[in-house]
Amino acid sequence: MRFKELDEGEMTEPQRAVYREICAGPRGRMGPPTNVLLRCPELASRTQKVGEYVRFGSSLPNRITEFAILITARYWSAQYEWYAHYPHALKAGLSPDVAAELALGKRPSGMKDDEAAAHQFCTELHEHKNVSDAAFDAAVKQFGENGAVDLIGVSGYYTLVSMALNVTQKPLPAGTPLPLPPLDRTPDRW
Repeated sequence: MRFKELDEGEMTEPQRAVYREICAGPRGRMGPPTNVLLRCPELASRTQKVGEYVRFGSSLPNRITEFAILITARYWSAQYEWYAHYPHALKAGLSPDVAAELALGKRPSGMKDDEAAAHQFCTELHEHKNVSDAAFDAAVKQFGENGAVDLIGVSGYYTLVSMALNVTQKPLPAGTPLPLPPLDRTPDRW
């Protein structure tokens, strides 16, 4: 792991303030991406507030939020992010079959209408850096304009989280197999 886990005793006062703020919030603890972001306490403070909103306060049903997180984790091949959120997605009601197909990089069959709208919107956003009118309209029909913006927020925040976890090379617990197989895709060209 490139960024060692920070112990509260070795944190600077600004880092400690962010750490305490996070632990007092709905997470109740500091997770791995915040450990990375604490190297820049101001960024960590502002970012964790966005994360708190998109995970615990958005207008989206929890099942859709967690599905969007898994879509983002799959797009970034963020093994730890998938590992951390897969149980939350299942607990929120996402079908294990839908998650399994997504893990393989497939468009899941058997999605509910709201899941299909979220999948199309988030997938287009990640792959094309925009969404079609059809994907936008389907998301607004399912979730309203507020929900469409929340899908952007979940995708953006968890892209940052996935990047931080990938850069730090956060390992899974010992003996845990990688949940995401490699995808055969050519990298996007600028």
